[in-house]
Amino acid sequence: MLIRNYLEEDFPALCLIHDAARKQELSVANLDDAFLPLKIAAQREDLFSYQILVAEKAGSVRGFIAFTENEIAWLYVDPAYQRQGIASQLISAALEKMPAEKIYLEVLKGNDRAKRLYEHFGFGVVSEESGKMPGNESFDVTVYVMSKTM
Repeated sequence: MLIRNYLEEDFPALCLIHDAARKQELSVANLDDAFLPLKIAAQREDLFSYQILVAEKAGSVRGFIAFTENEIAWLYVDPAYQRQGIASQLISAALEKMPAEKIYLEVLKGNDRAKRLYEHFGFGVVSEESGKMPGNESFDVTVYVMSKTM
């Protein structure tokens, strides 16, 4: 698995990965109707203001992670390749590039699989917050705010 920086030509693959995986994520949180395709969500949620890494195998992008110096904001893996360690490799690569002493992220309440994955990396829940879904504010959402001290 090659973890590398995002290239503009990766965007169609990111759209396919995000759209399939986001539907899974929203389904477990009972928010199916809140789905927005990446072509819309990327602009509304300013995806390209983040550093983005992609996981590539056999010439195909299989997943991606987007982060700042102290926040993991996006992590999606193609459902056909989930549970193969791709998300873990992306998280590890991102954490190596994040200089902050404390790293934050949010997980939708109900997405226990993602919560367990981040707990494996030493993240813990610091609070549970409710509000409007970023990028699709017509939906109420509850998230676990998680953090890890480096």
